[in-house]
Amino acid sequence: MPCGLPDAGSAALAPEAAAGGLTSLEVLRHVDSGPRGLTDAEAERRSARFGENTLPDRRAVSWPRLFGRSLRDPFTAVLLCLGLVSATVASWGTACVILCLVVVSGVLRTSGEHRADRSMTALRALVATTATVLRRAERDENPEEREIPVEDLVPGDVVRLGPGDLVPADVRLLRASGLSVRQAALTGESAPVPKAAADVPGPRRPEGAFEQPHLCFQGSSVASGSGTAVVVATGARTRFAAAHGMQGRRGPSAFDRSVHGISWVLIRFMLLTPPLVLMANAALRGRGLETLPFAVAVAVGLTPEMLPVIVTICLARGASLLARTHGVIVKRLPALHDLGAVDVLCLDKTGTLTEDRPVLDRTLGADGRAAPEALHWAAVNSWWTLQLAELPAADPLDDAVLDAADDGGDEAMRYEGVAALPFDPVRRLATAVVRGPGSIGTHTLVVKGAVEAVLERCVLDDSEREKLLSLAAHEADAGLRLLAVATAERPARTRAYTPADERGLTFRGFLTLRDALAPTAATALRDLAESGITVKILTGDHPGTAERACRDLGIGVGGVLTADRVDTLTDAELADTAGRTTVFARCTPEHKARITEALRSRGHTTGFLGDGVNDLPALRAADVGIAPRAAVDVVRESADVVLADKDLTAIGHAVLAGRHSSGNIATYLRVTLSSNLGNVIGMLCAGLLLPFLPMLPAQVLVQNLCFDAAQLSFAYERPHPAVLRRPTVLRPRAFLRFITGFGALNALADLATFLLLALALHGPGAVDDQAMFHSGWFTENLLTQGLVMLLLRTGRRRAEGRKPGPVVLSVAALAAVGVLLPLSPLGPLLGMTALPGLYYLLLAVVLGLYAAALGAARRRWDVQP
Repeated sequence: MPCGLPDAGSAALAPEAAAGGLTSLEVLRHVDSGPRGLTDAEAERRSARFGENTLPDRRAVSWPRLFGRSLRDPFTAVLLCLGLVSATVASWGTACVILCLVVVSGVLRTSGEHRADRSMTALRALVATTATVLRRAERDENPEEREIPVEDLVPGDVVRLGPGDLVPADVRLLRASGLSVRQAALTGESAPVPKAAADVPGPRRPEGAFEQPHLCFQGSSVASGSGTAVVVATGARTRFAAAHGMQGRRGPSAFDRSVHGISWVLIRFMLLTPPLVLMANAALRGRGLETLPFAVAVAVGLTPEMLPVIVTICLARGASLLARTHGVIVKRLPALHDLGAVDVLCLDKTGTLTEDRPVLDRTLGADGRAAPEALHWAAVNSWWTLQLAELPAADPLDDAVLDAADDGGDEAMRYEGVAALPFDPVRRLATAVVRGPGSIGTHTLVVKGAVEAVLERCVLDDSEREKLLSLAAHEADAGLRLLAVATAERPARTRAYTPADERGLTFRGFLTLRDALAPTAATALRDLAESGITVKILTGDHPGTAERACRDLGIGVGGVLTADRVDTLTDAELADTAGRTTVFARCTPEHKARITEALRSRGHTTGFLGDGVNDLPALRAADVGIAPRAAVDVVRESADVVLADKDLTAIGHAVLAGRHSSGNIATYLRVTLSSNLGNVIGMLCAGLLLPFLPMLPAQVLVQNLCFDAAQLSFAYERPHPAVLRRPTVLRPRAFLRFITGFGALNALADLATFLLLALALHGPGAVDDQAMFHSGWFTENLLTQGLVMLLLRTGRRRAEGRKPGPVVLSVAALAAVGVLLPLSPLGPLLGMTALPGLYYLLLAVVLGLYAAALGAARRRWDVQP
């Protein structure tokens, strides 16, 4: 071990300590390193002590554990309880069927989520990267630059940073040249932040460590310039990892709340049904426990046994289609339903509504009018600064200037470059010295930079300077960024130019720049609005910048709420205000999460699209967290849905897929619950009036199996276009009203069939023929259930010119079973017999009246998906 190496608790210097009053030398001593970096042996020892420079491992969830999780939803618990009761009363057929349904549902859901986990593992492999580090074999040897995997970095390593590099750990700058860093992933601020080495740091800024110019953090990237830094924290000790560890337990999503509410409605019905059946039969018919199997069968008949299977198939098909066609990974299957229910989408501005680059808006002279010469001189400055300073890559502002020049920079090439003083964050200027065409003996200094820095070097009186500052402030308040341009003529010389020469300048004009709008943003926003989704912008940017981008995209803003105003509001006040506000500016991670929670408290189903560490709390607070594939690793791991690109159109596709799946699930629930409730009411009434059970337990089981099998077709149905135009929410109260109304209508059809059997065929004595009654009711039940499937589905379409859909084919098969099974050899085995032809004619009349009543009730009801 090298002499003086600190222990494991202190060798990695906390960024807060590095941000304090420690000098660069003190920081190097603390991590027992120097400007020449570490030796290979020292790096190896430290790697063994501190571990790899990676986030705390997200352990892959095993297949059995995923299967166990899939059994936790309330519907599955209800089915398991009914299966246990069925086994208790020796109804082994019912128990086996229920167990099979539970296993099939669990396997389907587990397989889908396991595939999503494998896709995420493949994504993680795509983002592996390296760092440039100074290492040496022995202490007395000269250091050499090496490219090593980021995970091999240790505290004390000296790293080199250049344009486009990811900052591989938390570092303290030792040297920097024109360095600016993008910290949007950490703070949400889209503009690059200037960074500079400081031997003795100044006082800590109130904005926090991210604003300290001498510190850079893992998760940020270099926009321009270069630097050398010493690693002060790696792995779990970085701020990046701290954000990873702040994730709390997630609250119930919209799907969880909907399923929980509907489950409890059904549980109440099912808990009441067996006691009611037993008590009614005991009181009116003197029957005892022999009716218990029938009571259990009735409770099972009320249960949507296929719900876990159909939910899983619908969501798995939607998730698979999204992955194949749009590269969208749904990591948690219920999140696809939540996407379909989203009515508020929260997102950041940068990279979603705007691209992460500026574009020229216009030029301004001292009189406020257009100043083409300002753009000309700015292009000369950008071109020759890039050429003479030998910068590895152009600054985004220089790219914007050269792109905006009519000649694309060709005019600048007519000048002869003499010297360049590149931009640095202290001067806030960049200067190019050129010789104009035919200008012998004269050099022209072309200066471009921050407004205040340029104006203070111009020959202006106080009133002129104040007027220009006022003009610049007005443009900045409108959400624009400004560059000032000035020039000066100097006698030609061979002596080097220095910043001291940047004086006595002549003001040429301003360049105003704005964020480039994402090409698909306007169309995507319009489509989302037409789909009933309200977009909220939660950004760390300046209010004017955010408002300007929204205005350019045609988003009605109606005022901007800043973070300091949010801090003054109570939760109730914020919930009320958030519903009326579109743009929230200067937001910290805590503000984003609080606003998201406030929107949810008002009953909204919220989605949040984010890609930075600063978005993590809001991702966890939303009903569904969305991240692009290019998001930082910890955000991608925490999201429910991962997009191929940070593009609103991809969200539109995912929302449609969610509504498609949710619409089919809602249709299944409406159909099965209303039909089952009607059948249960009919059986309860018939059981009290008949001297025998209205249906045998085996007949109830076969009927349920046939109906459930037919309803699998709902997973492959194409919903009506109206379903896709608005959020799809499963509201328990609305479902209760629906199933009660249509269930009562179904019960009337069943009772009409009872009267038909009792009076129309052989008079009152017909009810004494158990086999005939069971056969007639079995046939009628399956036919009415088929009518309900056809008339209450949301995907019904005009038949002209179209092939029958899966639901139509399933209903035809169900009707065939209902008519033919009593006539088949299996009929006597199930206690059924053939029916006279007159019954079918009279039944057709009942079914016709029932279909007309269903159609009229549906038109009045105006079914909500």
